[in-house]
Amino acid sequence: MFKSTLLALSAACAGLAAPLHAATPAGATQAVAAAPGAPDAACPEGLPALTRCLTGQDAAGAYWWIAVPKPWSGVLILHSHGGPELGPPKAERSAEDLKRWSIMVKAGHAWAGSTFRQGGVAVRSAAEDTERLRSIFTHLVGAPKRTVLHGQSWGASVAAKGAEMFPKSYDGVLLTSGVLAGGSKAYDFRLDLRVVYQALCNNHPKPDEPAYPLWQGLPPGSPLTRAELARRIDDCTGIASKPEARSPEQQQRLATLVQQAKLPERTLVAHLNWGTWHFQDIVSKRTGGANPFGNIGARYSGPPADLNERVLRYKPDAAALAAFAEDTDPNGRIAVPVLTTHAINDPTAFVEMDHTFRETMEKAGNGAKLVQTFTDEAEHSYLSDPEYPALVDALLAWVEKGEKPTPAAVAQRCKGLEAKFGKGCRFVPDYQPPSLDSRVTPRER
Repeated sequence: MFKSTLLALSAACAGLAAPLHAATPAGATQAVAAAPGAPDAACPEGLPALTRCLTGQDAAGAYWWIAVPKPWSGVLILHSHGGPELGPPKAERSAEDLKRWSIMVKAGHAWAGSTFRQGGVAVRSAAEDTERLRSIFTHLVGAPKRTVLHGQSWGASVAAKGAEMFPKSYDGVLLTSGVLAGGSKAYDFRLDLRVVYQALCNNHPKPDEPAYPLWQGLPPGSPLTRAELARRIDDCTGIASKPEARSPEQQQRLATLVQQAKLPERTLVAHLNWGTWHFQDIVSKRTGGANPFGNIGARYSGPPADLNERVLRYKPDAAALAAFAEDTDPNGRIAVPVLTTHAINDPTAFVEMDHTFRETMEKAGNGAKLVQTFTDEAEHSYLSDPEYPALVDALLAWVEKGEKPTPAAVAQRCKGLEAKFGKGCRFVPDYQPPSLDSRVTPRER
């Protein structure tokens, strides 16, 4: 019923590049005044009472949700989600994100998140969709006092790129569990996993199936399903069975795979999925069918003793690699304070990627704008409730008062919030991540 009004508004917002940060409206910290034509909706479960929720689809096709608590701090947390999802956008994805990150609303901040206009590994377009949502929020709710750009997982690369692309739109950047090494490096270990898996298991593809280069992920039109791939992985490794039920050959193959990839066993199937369908998306939709991945010079550890002779070797196409890096690699040219956190034992996005991101920021001359924190956790998708408000508060104090946080200060701030948000502060102030090369097999570049 509000679609025509919203589409007109979104169309006006779609062409915005880097709008100036708007002034704070009168009463920004009070209840939000109704915006004419605003698509109010029933909030997802778990949000505070009196929260105002809005939802819709923008002119580019992205679905979004907005939540504004009462009272409102005047701060907008603009969220870039992880994944990425494959296929067309689905409205429920943004609603799920709002429920997951309801802690931001419980802390008194407004929250806005987009599904992005398309699925797949497309970072710049996702950053544009996030910026478009910032403009929609301003039109429907009002200009926030402060805007914090929050990127989670793959969405951290979206947020980092968005902060580079739209330097006047955001006051601070929060990156959590981030895939921050850029596509030119962050996906190397999944190519390694594909080639080592195929050398050991020879069933992805099977000998009687059409051969294809493994960097392709899957050939276009492949009928392979995730259930079938999971069955093949289990046939080779026994991963779905208890350890004592696995054959000696299965035990050895599984041990080689997890030791080589330095992954927990529980994530092996997921990473092979990403190295299959995400690679297919990248090659078929982002690089014009050319190869952006390579493993020339990489040395893998067996058994078997002849593993390095058995793995397939690939050299990236220079133009494809450059195009993929241009879309996905942070350049560190971020003009505002950046605060990050990462679980030390993150099983999905390696904590060592933060080492690469620090090098990127320092190379751009912005090392002083970056503070990194780490937690003693083994999770990826969500850490603990009190940690996120502590990070936001520390970032806002840096933005507004010039109080650059230390990891120890963030940890202390978190402890002070446990009475309100529950136990769960597990910051490790002295931790420093090793280089990505210590985790992922080095190769020719």
